[in-house]
Amino acid sequence: MANINPFWMTNRLSLFPESTRVRGDSFFLAGHSLASLADAHGTPLYLYDRATLDLAVAEYQSALRTYYPGESHITYAGKAFLCKAIAAWTQLHNLTVDCTGEGEIGIAIAGGVPREKILVHGVNKSAADLKSAFEHAGTIVVDNLTELKNVVTTSVVIKLATDPAGALRGVATTMPNLWLRLLPGVAVTTHHSHTQTGQHDSKFGMTRDEIIEAAKFCKENNLPLNGIHFHQGSNFRDPEPLIPAIDLALDIAKEIGLSGEWHFCPGGGWGVAYHEDELPNPSIENYARGIAEAVIEGCKSRGLDLPVLHLEPGRSLVARAGVAIYRVGAIKQRGDKTWILTDGGMADNPRFALYGAKYSCLPVEGLDREISAKVSIAGPYCESGDILIEDLPMPELKEGELIAIPVSGAYHLSMSSNYNGARRPEALMVEEGKVDVMLRRETLDDLLRRDP
Repeated sequence: MANINPFWMTNRLSLFPESTRVRGDSFFLAGHSLASLADAHGTPLYLYDRATLDLAVAEYQSALRTYYPGESHITYAGKAFLCKAIAAWTQLHNLTVDCTGEGEIGIAIAGGVPREKILVHGVNKSAADLKSAFEHAGTIVVDNLTELKNVVTTSVVIKLATDPAGALRGVATTMPNLWLRLLPGVAVTTHHSHTQTGQHDSKFGMTRDEIIEAAKFCKENNLPLNGIHFHQGSNFRDPEPLIPAIDLALDIAKEIGLSGEWHFCPGGGWGVAYHEDELPNPSIENYARGIAEAVIEGCKSRGLDLPVLHLEPGRSLVARAGVAIYRVGAIKQRGDKTWILTDGGMADNPRFALYGAKYSCLPVEGLDREISAKVSIAGPYCESGDILIEDLPMPELKEGELIAIPVSGAYHLSMSSNYNGARRPEALMVEEGKVDVMLRRETLDDLLRRDP
C-alpha cells in the first residue's frame, strides 16, 4: 500500500471488513477482486465477509466469558439482515435468532434454526405470528397486556385443534417460554429519534405497573413466565443509560418473584462507525463488561439469583461485514454541488431517507488518486431523498466506474423495496477461496409474481 495516499485513505479503509486488502490500486475482499465480482454478478451488489462476521461473534463471546460468571447467550437480530444462509451461519456459533413475526420465523426455520434458538419479538403480533411462534419458537417476548391475553387464546386454539378433549389441559407445558418487555422510560443517545425505543412515549413494551399486572396474569393462568427484556435504542455508543434501566428491571424481577433459572435481556443495539468521522468503533468489551458488572452487582444487592444473561448486539454483529458495490452512471455539476448518480440507492438502502444516516465511500479501482472535491452520491429513483452520501471528499470519478460503500451489512437489504420497479440486489458471502450466493438478484418475473 506504499502508493496509497494515507491522509484520506487510512481511516476510511478501516471501515471496511477484516479481509479487505488493497493490491496495486484495487480493492480485494477475502482474496476476491471487487471489480471482478461486480463484473460477474452485476450491480448493485452486496458482499458479506465471513471473517468479519466470525470475529464480531468471537469478541462478544470472549467478553461474556471474561466478565459474566453465569450462563450467557448472544442473540442475532433477524431484522438487521436475515436469509437462509445467515440463519445457518448463526447456528455455527450457537446464536439465538430474534424473529419479528411469521416471516422471519419462516426464514429461520428454513435456515435450520431449532425451536429453542428462536426468540419472537414484535410490538403488535398478529394471530398468525403467535401461531407460528407456538409451533416453532422457544421464547415469546410479550409486548403488551392485549398480546398476553392473545397468547392464552392462541394456546386454546392450538390445544383444541390437536386435542379437542383436552381443552386447556397441559397448555403451560406446551407453549413457548414468556418474557415480558419492559418500557424503562429512558432512551439511549442515538443519531435520530426514530432509532430510540426506551423513552416514556415509545410504542414498545410495558410500564412497571403493566409488567406487575402481566406477571399476575401469568401466575393466575399458569403461564411459563421466566424472563424480562427491555430495549432502549439502536446504534448507541454510551452504555451509561443502561444502568438505571437494569436497576429498574431487577427491582421488578424481584417483585414478581423471578428466581432459579430465569432470563434477563437488557436489549442491544450497540453502535458501529459508518463514517471516518465516527471512528473508533465503540468497544464491544466495554459494552459487555458494563452490562455484566451492573447485573452481577444488582442481583447481589437484591438477593436475586444470577440470571441467564442475553445480549442482542444488533448491527454490531453484521453491519461492518457488508459492502455495497454500485456503478456510476451520470455525473452532474449543479453550481458548487457535484452529483454522482449510481445504479442503486434508497430502494436497497433507505437509511439516509429515513434517518439521515451518514456513510463513507471509496472507488473500487484507482485508489492511488488524490482527493479532488466533495461529491454527493445519489441513486436512480424519483425521490429527492434518494441519496446515499452527501458532501464526501473523493477523487475525481468517471462514468462507468465502481464505488464501494462500507458498513452496509445491516438494515439495507432487510429494509429494501421495489420502489420504481427496482429489483433487489444479489448478495454474496465471501471467504478465502469461496464465494456463495446468499440472495439471487430479483427479476421482472419476481415483480410480477404477486399479480393475479
